[in-house]
Amino acid sequence: MARERLTVTERREELLRAAVEQIEARGVAGVRISDIASALRVSNALVLYHFATKERLVVAAFAHAAEGDLAHLRTLLGRRTTALRRLRAAVRWYAPTGQAKGWRLWIEGWSASLRDPELQALTRDLDRRWKAAITEVIKEGVAAGEFHCPDPTATALRLTALLDGLAVQLTSYPGSIPHTKSRQWTEEALTRELSLDK
Repeated sequence: MARERLTVTERREELLRAAVEQIEARGVAGVRISDIASALRVSNALVLYHFATKERLVVAAFAHAAEGDLAHLRTLLGRRTTALRRLRAAVRWYAPTGQAKGWRLWIEGWSASLRDPELQALTRDLDRRWKAAITEVIKEGVAAGEFHCPDPTATALRLTALLDGLAVQLTSYPGSIPHTKSRQWTEEALTRELSLDK
């Protein structure tokens, strides 16, 4: 049976989704062009036609995943509710879960970016945009009088650093920290950072 003919944009999208899945399953170092081609039942040449090299495909795959994550974050933070509810929703979504599938991708990205300047620039930009979005909603909550926070930028940095660290522990060492404890520590950090217990 012949495959459905896709536009260039649709084909790139399909290749990027497959690349993300393969990176999550095999890691950046272990994934090959042939893995992505095989997953889609296309030729290696087709993958290389769109991305030229594995390195370019990997960077594009991370950019694709990052934009999807940032779009979801904007949706959460754009809801018509209090800043505190929006912040909690974003933190709950960002926090690692038992599946941690998405976190495996980002841990791979951080690791690979140590050797790939283009990937490092991409992951740094993603990190900056996440922190900026969290900082902005904290500032909105302060301005609305919902909570007190003298330094929203530092608070966003500490919260995301805690979540990143928990993600590494929960993803790399399953069972090392109970998920209930992870959620408790996150809520305690939020309470402390925003002076919610006063």
